[in-house]
Amino acid sequence: MYNIELNDKLKPGLYCVSTPIGNLGDITLRAIYILNKSDLILTEDTRVSSKLLSRFNINTKLLANHKFSEKKNIKYVINLLKENKVISIISDAGTPTISDPGGILINECIKNKINIFPVPGSSAVTAAVSISGFSNNFLFCGFLPDKKLQIDQFFKKISNLNYSIVFFISPKKIKKITAQIQKYFNDRDILITREMTKLHEEYIRDKVKNLNNINILEKGEITVVISENSNLQNRLQVIEESVKKKIIKLLKKMSIKDITSKINKENNISKKIVYEYCLKKKNEI
Repeated sequence: MYNIELNDKLKPGLYCVSTPIGNLGDITLRAIYILNKSDLILTEDTRVSSKLLSRFNINTKLLANHKFSEKKNIKYVINLLKENKVISIISDAGTPTISDPGGILINECIKNKINIFPVPGSSAVTAAVSISGFSNNFLFCGFLPDKKLQIDQFFKKISNLNYSIVFFISPKKIKKITAQIQKYFNDRDILITREMTKLHEEYIRDKVKNLNNINILEKGEITVVISENSNLQNRLQVIEESVKKKIIKLLKKMSIKDITSKINKENNISKKIVYEYCLKKKNEI
């Protein structure tokens, strides 16, 4: 048995407790301890959470705290916390408040100067990124917007950022927006994870341009990771001749700092690259 330092009495406050995304063996010993010691557990779906709590013999009272009841629960929960109760919040799977209910309560606790404690554990986001092989500088987008026009606008906005892109989506929906994904990320690689950590988990690695040929079962939950924009990275390291000529002209009337900022904004070229080029040309003048 592991020797874990756990206090007999927890500090009062709200505990944001991560739960397994599939395999129940991924729950932490600290999470079990805190859920056992809590006065109340807020949960997305009491039916789903009851199975988890039953598995680990946790008998703490549950209160449904989904998107339709979260606001209604606020006053009751805040009053309990002001009475120095220990309350935990969990989601159906993974880390609470990450594309799940809980954000309203967190902000109300901050406003009322109530203690908030994270209890780290499973997260579909970091689990997918960790095995992607892509850049660990990533942008997490949560669930995509519902309408195709909104998705198009969103993809257009983020397509020029040099990050890995992570989002949640249903198997049915990913097939409906394949053309949009290819429109903005066609030269990138993609990892599609389905039912992570569960019995029928699946991991599909391919090029975005091949997305039409990928067979994705219409069952379970999907986390998608799209690779960083390597073409953009290459472009960030190169200053085109026309921009070089402009920099040389600007050096006669502007500071290096101002030129660097201006060129970076206008051409999306790395500030470091621009600054070093300015220094080099300044010394030659």
